[in-house]
Amino acid sequence: MYIRKRYLFFWMINFKRILLLFFIVLFFSCNSSKEIKTGDIIFRGTTKSELSQAINDVTQTNIKTNYTHIGVCEVIDNEVFIYHADLDKGVVKELLVDFLQSQNDTEYSADVYRIKKTNKNKINTAIKTANSLIGNEYNTTYILEDKGYYCSEYIYELFKKDSVFTLEPMTFKDPKTNGFHKGWITHYKELGIDIPEGKLGCNPNVMANSETIGFVKNIQ
Repeated sequence: MYIRKRYLFFWMINFKRILLLFFIVLFFSCNSSKEIKTGDIIFRGTTKSELSQAINDVTQTNIKTNYTHIGVCEVIDNEVFIYHADLDKGVVKELLVDFLQSQNDTEYSADVYRIKKTNKNKINTAIKTANSLIGNEYNTTYILEDKGYYCSEYIYELFKKDSVFTLEPMTFKDPKTNGFHKGWITHYKELGIDIPEGKLGCNPNVMANSETIGFVKNIQ
């Protein structure tokens, strides 16, 4: 009887240890899935700039988001770098903190998404391409055939072979008035070209609603 009780006592202790170990592994497994990984797509919120507001106003979807900028992440020695096409800098690679602060706005936020069906080789190819395009100018016309890259065009290009994102006819009209948004009228007047209404393109809000990616975490 004494041996049985002793056996039962040690069995219960070992069981508790195994159970504790299971929950520890489960916790870190779930927690690590929330960490930023190389290849993750990061969407930045709107700023107070007229162009940022103009982009957001005309690109809303049924699932409302407020993204006007996008980049792709690379993690090197536990530091997160972002490749993106910036209006002022062109295509650059910079630290996450600089990517967020470059909005020149104290009210910033960003959301991280992850491609659902991919592999390490495809991600490495995309990052290699992202790095090779550093130094290109920003495409201010938002016409795909023109020189340079605008932010979502840049990300589309990186994953084009894998069909992660798709193109669709662009609109520059304010859904409230069905007329061209004042911000875009000003923008294209300064460029001296017609508004490219209906031309194929992409934008952060539509890309964020793609079924090929899933939400990971918010950064504030």
